[in-house]
Amino acid sequence: MEKIDLKSLSKDDVESFIKDAGLPSFRSRQILHWIYERYAQSLEEMTELSKKLREELAERAYISNLTLLNRLTSHDGTEKFLFGLEDGETIESVLIPDEERLTLCISSQVGCAMGCVFCLTGKSGLKRNLGPHEIIDQVISVNRMILPRRITNIVLMGMGEPLANFDNVVEALRRMTGVMVISPRRITLSTAGIVPRIAELGQLGLKVNLAISLNATTDSVRDVIMPINKTYPIKAVLDTCRKLPLQQTRKITFEYVMLKDINDSTADAKRLVRLLHGLQSKINLIPFNPYSDCEYERPDDIAVLLFQEILAKAEVTVIIRKSKGRDILAACGQLKARYK
Repeated sequence: MEKIDLKSLSKDDVESFIKDAGLPSFRSRQILHWIYERYAQSLEEMTELSKKLREELAERAYISNLTLLNRLTSHDGTEKFLFGLEDGETIESVLIPDEERLTLCISSQVGCAMGCVFCLTGKSGLKRNLGPHEIIDQVISVNRMILPRRITNIVLMGMGEPLANFDNVVEALRRMTGVMVISPRRITLSTAGIVPRIAELGQLGLKVNLAISLNATTDSVRDVIMPINKTYPIKAVLDTCRKLPLQQTRKITFEYVMLKDINDSTADAKRLVRLLHGLQSKINLIPFNPYSDCEYERPDDIAVLLFQEILAKAEVTVIIRKSKGRDILAACGQLKARYK
């Protein structure tokens, strides 16, 4: 009989498993507690359960775990983790310290099919989607390794396009906010702009933060640097964002990777102001993080500051995101795990 991976089961599925095993319902709560709050790596660690019960359960089930293959630390404190999956594929996660925050950037796919020219992950194409347990296990694994510290914020901005793995990402978010009791305000999902899924996400009531990778102010430029724009152009993305049921205090983040002489002009800045007029939004300017053999360049600091100034004068909320972990290829757009 093939053993069941308890970590791959939803909350309801764990409850069904326990019921089918003829055990009282409180056992499911104990198992979920040990997996998601105590970070148990095996049934043997669940000492609330008797030894006999643990042995009986181990005949039918097990708890999967990511395998840490490498851990790199940047001079600025950023850490990058290379994890191995059960099928031999690999993914990367990044832990970013910033004053009181400790943010984990997690992956949703092995590779990516979006083909954004400024992102190293897409160079290898898409290998496969991650299961909900493989997404959430990045949080569990890193939290276990950094004790007594604890992750405060989670961003789905690692390898892959979260909304292209919609069902698995939604299930992972439900476990984070439900079973792990992480506030949705501390979780951000970043997307290249899959319009139907943005709308569907807004209807689910998950209340996580949304970040849109915009990165251009004209379709002609976005078509080149983000091929998804040919299917979902700028107007379609922004129209969908305007229809989302946002609370008055919530804002959509628009990420803008700045490429020298491509999208960093004063004209672009002025167009961006017009495009986002009336939207509950804020802008993250991200000067491009170069990688080997890339044809694009990082803009000059003066151009970045001028771009920011134009937005700020128009009363647009805008920050320049600090590039962290560049010396270990852990900055935005630089993730590329090694594949088998």
